[in-house]
Amino acid sequence: MKIVVVVGGVGGARFLLGVKKFLGLPAVGPAPAGTPHEVTAVVNTGDDIWLHGLRVCPDLDTCMYTLGGGIDSERGWGRTGETWVVKEELAAYGADPDWFGLGDKDIATHLVRTRMMRAGYDLSDITAALCARWQPGVRLLPMTDDRVETHVVIDEPDSGERKAVHFQEWWVRHRAAPKAHSIVPLGADEATPGPGVVEAIADADVVLLAPSNPVVSVGTVLAVPGVRTALRKTEAPVVGVSPIIGGKPVRGMADACLSAIGLETSAEAVGRHYGSRACSDNGVLDGWLVAAGDTADVPGVAVRAVPLLMSDVEATATMVRAALELGGVDLG
Repeated sequence: MKIVVVVGGVGGARFLLGVKKFLGLPAVGPAPAGTPHEVTAVVNTGDDIWLHGLRVCPDLDTCMYTLGGGIDSERGWGRTGETWVVKEELAAYGADPDWFGLGDKDIATHLVRTRMMRAGYDLSDITAALCARWQPGVRLLPMTDDRVETHVVIDEPDSGERKAVHFQEWWVRHRAAPKAHSIVPLGADEATPGPGVVEAIADADVVLLAPSNPVVSVGTVLAVPGVRTALRKTEAPVVGVSPIIGGKPVRGMADACLSAIGLETSAEAVGRHYGSRACSDNGVLDGWLVAAGDTADVPGVAVRAVPLLMSDVEATATMVRAALELGGVDLG
């Protein structure tokens, strides 16, 4: 089976563990030689940022560390057993920004990536080189090799001045507290899908939209011209998994992102935002998996309610099975 998953960071990475588990693959680590299954993750890169001269790709790294066994499982991001000597030294120098901490082990990844970028390598090639160490057992494809960075227009907390800041500053420094007037993935409209992205979607047996942030994760991937078209054209069923349970985001501050684009925080609103392939000119969904107890009326989309908390890998694998069943995938 060929499964393509559109993902963001922590939630997307944990969902990928369940995809591997469902297929009978080790949740963490490389797939056994000769496996007939192929999992491809199309990963958001709109959260990427330059910090202290280093190119940081949070979603790619979170997926890579999670699937490769190096993630700090309690935080859901960063390296296990991390130390913070460099961060402390930067603080002693008063080096900005001081609101985004890079761990010592994590810095090594960013050093390798930045060196390769400056040598002329594309992000997709760099990601493949980094994954050669981590062996995630999933093909991690950046949504694009072009530079895309999500920015948010807010009222600056100290001055009240309206200005655009990088998504990471709004999310990490301000914890999404200032009201977002708009969220824009800068560069997305001029970007092209990364190598292999469109082909993977076309060849898939099923495409899943992970329960990642629908605005700044999945939404940013869909903003790259060609990706949405590929999803609409593929013969594979496209099934999304709601990141909203009982009117609240499972993780993070997705409600602040939804409010910024004029949507309520509900499974139905997100499902309608993605839209139906059959009943709209721009929609991408055939199926929409919502949490038990939630309801959603999404015209042209099959909806099913099941438990959606990713409490462990087995529970997540059960979610994946439900999504494939909803899409009509032959599970043998």
